[in-house]
Amino acid sequence: MTSIAVQPFTGTYRALPVPSSFAFAVRHSGVFWYRGSLSDVAATLRADGDALALEGSARVDSISVVEPAAMRASVLGPEFFDAERHPEITFRSTAVRLADDGRAEVDGELTIRGVTRPVTASGHYAPPRPTSFGEVAGLELQTSFDRREFGFDWQMQLPGGGDAVSWDVDVDIDLLLKREDADD
Repeated sequence: MTSIAVQPFTGTYRALPVPSSFAFAVRHSGVFWYRGSLSDVAATLRADGDALALEGSARVDSISVVEPAAMRASVLGPEFFDAERHPEITFRSTAVRLADDGRAEVDGELTIRGVTRPVTASGHYAPPRPTSFGEVAGLELQTSFDRREFGFDWQMQLPGGGDAVSWDVDVDIDLLLKREDADD
């Protein structure tokens, strides 16, 4: 990835809760993608010269799994997210790299269920621009991980063979960022 000559971000940008999103997908029964999202998302991108730092969190109980009630209880329960003891998923960057062609790569630490693991996410960014409601920018990132690394060990073998739920989880994060310390 080539680096940009001039850092396009200065100041602090906060993700607008709507339409920012944290979405996930996991292969279910070997035949379809089970997709969901966490709607209560917070993120901050701070720029200081050429250094960038991205931090974020998502409340587990904002998961889109609502019906059936037993499935929601299972997903929020101790076999999966254990939301009572670990109500948030958090992320803190260790490196943010932006390319002059709009590509972005972020290394950091993802914490789920009290377990922290290194991850790398890649995607695209849209540099800051003025709008009628302030200076905004965009950041879209994708990553994947093996859910066992975070203690999601539940599995059930299907009658014809294979796993009920894939070990691999795909994550898509899409942030609309508004500069909070600029004159609007």
